Amino acid sequence: MSDQILMPKATAVWLVDNTSLTFEQIAAFCGLHPLEVRGIADGEVARDIRGADPIANGQLNREELDKAAADARYRMQAQKSRHAELLKPVKKAPRYTPVSRRQDRPDAIAWFVRNHPEVADAQISKLLGTTKATIDSVRDRSHWNSANIKPVDPVTLGLTTQIELDGVVRKAADKKAKDDLKKGILPTDALRPAAEPEAEVEEDVVKRRVSDSDVFANFGDDNDDED
Repeated sequence: MSDQILMPKATAVWLVDNTSLTFEQIAAFCGLHPLEVRGIADGEVARDIRGADPIANGQLNREELDKAAADARYRMQAQKSRHAELLKPVKKAPRYTPVSRRQDRPDAIAWFVRNHPEVADAQISKLLGTTKATIDSVRDRSHWNSANIKPVDPVTLGLTTQIELDGVVRKAADKKAKDDLKKGILPTDALRPAAEPEAEVEEDVVKRRVSDSDVFANFGDDNDDED
């Protein structure tokens, strides 16, 4: 029963404090060992845990509790908790591509192959709802319609959203950058030499030339005055 009970120890604490059920009944309902329930009753186990009412949270009804209280051999049956349903992870359904759009997938695959080779086949397959075999056939041009396949942005084709596409491309780029660093390959920007401030150098030279001309001009004026 433990897989159906939320907070089994907290539930056991509440049942110990608020009912006359046996340790075996509580243990069976909460998925615990009877000795563990005895430890809770003795204050040796779960001393800091606050009790959780299984009736209030929808895991047990009053009729079940009354039956168990009247018969020590009775084992209570847990109800399906509405809280447990909310906490269940929701599996994402496989991407469905309308029939009218399926013929466009090879074009989108070709776009990835040409523009983003860093994106893994598994990512392309998941994003476009296609198979690795189809991706391979587009890449090596063995696809039955290779002559008519043209690279087209999957967002333009309506096969995905811009946000999803950006997320896939960004994730693939980050992974490639990490792999390159592990291999000792520096990013292209790091290998590019720093640009020299040519404009500033030329401006300084012009200023110096103008200053020198002014000095000589003034010097000539002084000689004329003396004559």
